Amino acid sequence: MKAHRTTGRNKAKARRAGAVTRPASAGTRARRTSIDPVTAEIIRGAMETVAFEMATHVSLTATTPILNQSNERNATILDARGCLAALSVGIPQFMLSSTLPVRFALDFFGREGLYEGDVLVANDPYHGGGHLPDYNIFAPVFHDGEMVLIASMQCHHADTGGGAPGGYNVDAGDIWAEGVRFPALKIFEKGVERKDVTYMMATNNRTPTFLGDLRAQVGAAQIGVKRLAEICRRYGNETVRAAVDYMIDYAKRRFRAEVASWPDGVYESDTYVDHDPKGNKDIHVHCRITVKGSSITVDFTGSDDRPEIAAYSTFGNTRGYVVAQLAAMMSPDIPKNEGFFDSIDLIVPEGCCLNPPKGRSVAAGTHHPGTEVGEAIAKALSNVVPGRCCPQIYKMGMPTVIFGTNPRTRQSFIDHSVDTFAAYCGAVQGQDGWGAMNVSFGNLIRATAEINESIFPVRHLARDYDTDSGGAGEYRGNCGSIYRKQVLTPSTIYTYVVGRKYPMPGIAGGKDGSPNLLYVRAGAHGENPGHRREIGDLSERVLHEPEECYEYHYGGGGGWGDPLLRPTERVLEDVLDEYVSVAAARRDYGVVLTGSLEDWTLAVDVTATERLRAEMRA
Repeated sequence: MKAHRTTGRNKAKARRAGAVTRPASAGTRARRTSIDPVTAEIIRGAMETVAFEMATHVSLTATTPILNQSNERNATILDARGCLAALSVGIPQFMLSSTLPVRFALDFFGREGLYEGDVLVANDPYHGGGHLPDYNIFAPVFHDGEMVLIASMQCHHADTGGGAPGGYNVDAGDIWAEGVRFPALKIFEKGVERKDVTYMMATNNRTPTFLGDLRAQVGAAQIGVKRLAEICRRYGNETVRAAVDYMIDYAKRRFRAEVASWPDGVYESDTYVDHDPKGNKDIHVHCRITVKGSSITVDFTGSDDRPEIAAYSTFGNTRGYVVAQLAAMMSPDIPKNEGFFDSIDLIVPEGCCLNPPKGRSVAAGTHHPGTEVGEAIAKALSNVVPGRCCPQIYKMGMPTVIFGTNPRTRQSFIDHSVDTFAAYCGAVQGQDGWGAMNVSFGNLIRATAEINESIFPVRHLARDYDTDSGGAGEYRGNCGSIYRKQVLTPSTIYTYVVGRKYPMPGIAGGKDGSPNLLYVRAGAHGENPGHRREIGDLSERVLHEPEECYEYHYGGGGGWGDPLLRPTERVLEDVLDEYVSVAAARRDYGVVLTGSLEDWTLAVDVTATERLRAEMRA
């Protein structure tokens, strides 16, 4: 992916906008060896299997729930130039923010500075990463004395040091206050662990089992090296390189052919984040997409550049969300590799909220305005490819991080509440929103409540769908959820909340989903003990006494299409399932019901419904 168009006209435009200048992808360098398509596909399949094994290794061996249960990780295979060749099914933006740190390491160490047996770590947002908790562990693959491939394993860790437990110091004044930065650091050199480095990393991390998570990730990279070396031995270095080149070229051809099927034009959209953690309101993302023939340009010129805001998505993070959203709107069998990414011309003005000035805090922006990148693209292209348009986003703010001292272990604990997050599933043409996890997080799943209760001093009290929270539409957005979680020891809850003013958007005439709502210091069963209050426009750290809980109403997904086109029998089913109330069936869908939900005698009054829908259309 390029940061701006390579034509003179667009280069001048990018310079006028102050856009960041990035070199064209390394994948564009000429390197051609003939290979038959079948062999290339076999090698690609083998690499994807290796990536899946690497990711699974982390899930089976890591020590904290954010890794061993919720699967917030992604494995990627790159070639020796840093071009992405294959990946596992994981967190979408990880597949991109893993490539830029690897390229920095290749430039920094040079070919002569990397050895067989090396393992490196990188997490620095200003060297290609997303935010500090996202640790990228990668290792070069050598065969016959040549570096052929790179095995990379990216994971979200439970802590990074800095001013707030949990890796989300959204109140940080700059990046240095967030935590410890590792642009590119060897933790193994020539197969030998650098114990001074790993000890230093552990000393700067609050998680008691941090080294277990780190070594799980290192082990995954080393497994990747072993398996990829076997592929090189079987097929030879030149054949492996040719397979990578073939699949990159194939992805590029497929990508451009799909774009060529879209109508030419300029498509624009605007989207907003409620506020940043310091209360600055209406963080603005502007998107202008130009489709011309087989070329597509995504331009974020005009996005918020107020110097006082505290909501910044790094270039790597922004880039990841661009690709994740476009990939969801294209044929799923196009390989997600360098050829896909290199086909997108990207303009991100330096200094705006999607490409911050050096040194700014980015802990908050990896979520917002990061996800709003996908929302802006979906809105802009909603009339171009409406059948595939579903914003790959969520409206959260930050995780509800709970920290304190565990009385069972007398050690600190950090609970990211990855066992509670369930919401934001938008509808798409032909399919209601379903399940309980938003599409943007891909392979991310809820951690297990029962296991987490044995790890952390917490208790899970309630989880249920919230009636009338899904956006109305011809296809209905999925309901949001209500969740209550209780602390059993004095604990601090650190969070901020968005999606109250700007919830999940509807598409193609669908209605927005319900807003988020978070209460802290609530009673065990929802009663008000005198301390219960709602989190507002600022980030907060709220001390909770034992037996107090928080109550989160996670927002619903946006609807797709005109609600008055939803079949009446589907609306009746929704009411019977308590996804939609009798009143909302009439208000939002124009469906008049007779009878009672309590005794299951509900029925559609066909005549009254036809009359009401005609009035609503008029």
